[in-house]
Amino acid sequence: MTQERHDWAESLDGLLEQAWKRLGRGVADRRAAARHPTLATVDTNGWPQVRTVVLRGADRAASQLRVYTDRKAGKVAELAAAPRASLHVWDQTAHLQIRVMAEAVIHTGTAVESIWSGLSAHAQRCYGFQPASGLAITDALDYAVWPQPEDFAVIELNVVYLEVLHLGHRHRRAGFDRSRDWAGQWVVP
Repeated sequence: MTQERHDWAESLDGLLEQAWKRLGRGVADRRAAARHPTLATVDTNGWPQVRTVVLRGADRAASQLRVYTDRKAGKVAELAAAPRASLHVWDQTAHLQIRVMAEAVIHTGTAVESIWSGLSAHAQRCYGFQPASGLAITDALDYAVWPQPEDFAVIELNVVYLEVLHLGHRHRRAGFDRSRDWAGQWVVP
């Protein structure tokens, strides 16, 4: 908790603006809190699955966020079976929690070729693990990386609800619903 020093937290518009500003900063700045949000899905057995991802796109006008992944990663199969996800960001500097509910679309193949070709060789090595990501291995380093464009996927998150919580001297929490044209509603913290 902090003494209130963030004037933007006093209005619904200010909270929504700040959330998108920080999401955008996460794409552009490797040190920003929103750079590594937590993505939650549900596996085929109904268990929640949570992992850190790298935020690669934030488009407020389209209400979309984007992350990259290995096509064979568990989250891709989970989202194919149940195409809903949540994303969580905690920004310590702003004392701000951002929670996102989104409908997920997986893009692969020719739809992501231009993104793949724009990645550095180092970045491409994050995709294409053999055996597939998440499978059991005998030794910690008993895997190889053979980056191939067909192993690359983009997860597009179409935001349907955004919740922002500011932990200041007086906590403020608000929800923003896409179906209400992003009209905000104060919520009890």
